[in-house]
Amino acid sequence: MTLMDNKAIAEVLEEIGELLEIKGDNPFKIRAYHNAARILEGMSRDAQELVEKGTLRQIKGIGEALAEKITELVQTGKCKHHLELKKSLPKGILDLLEIPGLGPKRAKVLYEKLKIKSVSDLEKACQRNKLAELDGFGEKSQSKILEGIKHHKKTEGYFLISQATEEGGQFVRYLKKLRDVIRIEVAGSLRRHKEIVHDIDILVSSKRPHSINEAFTRYSEVDQVLAKGETKSSVILKSGIQVDLRTITDQEFPYALYYFTGSKEHNVAVRTIAKRTGFKISEYGIFKGKRFISCKDEADIFKVFGLHYIPPELRENTGEIEAARVGAYGHTPLPKLVEEKDIKGVFHVHSTYSDGVASLEEMIRRSEELGYEYVGISDHSKTAVYANGLSEERLKKQHKELDQLEKRFKKIRIFRGIESDILQDGSLDYSDKILDTFDFVIGSIHSRFQMPEREMTKRICRAMEHPRMSILGHPTGRLLLGRVGYAIDYDAVFETAKKNGVAIELNANPHRLDLDWRVCRKAKAQDVRLCINPDAHSVEGLSDVPYGVGIARKGWLERRNILNTMSVSEMEKFLEARKR
Repeated sequence: MTLMDNKAIAEVLEEIGELLEIKGDNPFKIRAYHNAARILEGMSRDAQELVEKGTLRQIKGIGEALAEKITELVQTGKCKHHLELKKSLPKGILDLLEIPGLGPKRAKVLYEKLKIKSVSDLEKACQRNKLAELDGFGEKSQSKILEGIKHHKKTEGYFLISQATEEGGQFVRYLKKLRDVIRIEVAGSLRRHKEIVHDIDILVSSKRPHSINEAFTRYSEVDQVLAKGETKSSVILKSGIQVDLRTITDQEFPYALYYFTGSKEHNVAVRTIAKRTGFKISEYGIFKGKRFISCKDEADIFKVFGLHYIPPELRENTGEIEAARVGAYGHTPLPKLVEEKDIKGVFHVHSTYSDGVASLEEMIRRSEELGYEYVGISDHSKTAVYANGLSEERLKKQHKELDQLEKRFKKIRIFRGIESDILQDGSLDYSDKILDTFDFVIGSIHSRFQMPEREMTKRICRAMEHPRMSILGHPTGRLLLGRVGYAIDYDAVFETAKKNGVAIELNANPHRLDLDWRVCRKAKAQDVRLCINPDAHSVEGLSDVPYGVGIARKGWLERRNILNTMSVSEMEKFLEARKR
């Protein structure tokens, strides 16, 4: 069994690159580590298999030195060079890179000039106005870094839903093999599909809770056991995520699942209803006086209080209880939420023509394997030099290759598109003549994130007024746990989108999940269509769509609110109409 998968190896290589950059090492060597990390994370083949077959060096971008370190990581789970680099620098210096606006180069300057070795040191230096006086920084940078520190503190100890889903899923699969498990579910914020989570809650019903808790604490990925009891245990995984286990009787399971799914606010609201009607509800059951009310599942629990079943994603006490009340004719304003199976195709797909790690053929084939009716290729445009954006000449080459691929892939419709940079003045970065060659255009902002709200809104709205723009990409530019989104006037943006027939992207990349679910209902109320796109830079990235669907569901969105629930024929008509 491999000690590290591709993702874990890529994280180590990325960190080596960052450490080398802080130390001021050779730029080519630094770039090689970053490139290798990107290649590994996007590869469909397992690194262990390549090591065993001795074919690692055949991967473009993996030289002899890198191959040795990857082999060491696969075989031992550690890299001597990585550990030595970490020892050579203060322990907290890597934490600086988690602050928006601070890359390795700037962290190096702060370390050398101001002896800043941690986020705490950085905050103190900003408060003493030290950065404002430093060459290459200034008052504006200092203010931005202070905001970044505030955001870092707010999200510290949280994890992306993708990581929690993966690790929670592996843990559940391990526990499911135990013969004493009757029922098992993940609960908490992960079940409610929050974009970032603090921990993972697992519920198990069993007649022998002691054996479940024993096995739980012996799981191979456990780094630290915080508590071990008869009905509750807590551990910290090697990744740093805390996992809490509760074991209950099978009779208690529905009530415990409902209770520990939350949210706290939702639970309080339902308890208030229960109290008003003479009931008492807890994780142990529902009681009317001393009488136990039997419920086989959560749907039965809601029925007791005259409510239709409320999906976990909606349980935030934001109107779901009022909407779930059973009316005189049994109708409910609760939405029929969009499902993963409703998504018929995807846009926002990158290839090696820009900054993707898989070829056009690989991305199209994987989209077909996932059962999609269509796929929209949209590499970066020419302004995105950092992402190997496409010049007009390279665009012609890509379109010729797509001509050939269209003849080979008969089961999936290939739409030709581009992710065009929205420039500072709101214009797109190709001429109208070039834009006319695409089936669709995603307009995205990749620069000047600090523009005031009014100017940023004007910039976006002007771009959406262009007759060739089809979709507004990652509308606030946020990076979860990394960068706060830029300020925009949602009402103005949605009004312009509706007026011009432009869809707003719900970017399914777990680092983005942008549009935020709290704003999705506002878009829905203004009758703006959203488009759930993976923003895929690898074949694995195409599998991020379910995260976007989860956010759509959390935002009360239905099938009719999502553009890419259209069939291929409907989508062809829609895009053709956009070109008139």
